[in-house]
Amino acid sequence: MKNRPFIDRLGYAFDGIRQGLKSEQSLRTHTLCATLALIALSLLQPTLIWWALVGLMATLVLAAELINTALEHLADHLHPEQHPKIKIVKDCAAAAVLVLSIGAIWVGVLMVVSVVK
Repeated sequence: MKNRPFIDRLGYAFDGIRQGLKSEQSLRTHTLCATLALIALSLLQPTLIWWALVGLMATLVLAAELINTALEHLADHLHPEQHPKIKIVKDCAAAAVLVLSIGAIWVGVLMVVSVVK
């Protein structure tokens, strides 16, 4: 797939998003949360910096979830049986999503407090 035209590579990326949304409930949940965050931003009308911070956090969570999904699928393909090392890889990837999700919630709470204040 190297040296393919940009439009082809963009298509591959969108295929990855579609596959992730189709196969992973947690990605669908995070996408819903990101959509709700955009609605909250629209309703609360915070300053531009809050739009940037909330948008960045939502993007990071979704990107981490896609990476987690890719790692899980690759690990399951390469080693379908349970293995302690594969478990560590999967658990660490899931933990990264959790840490970013907690950070996103924190940013959201701070944004609401800042606007309501």
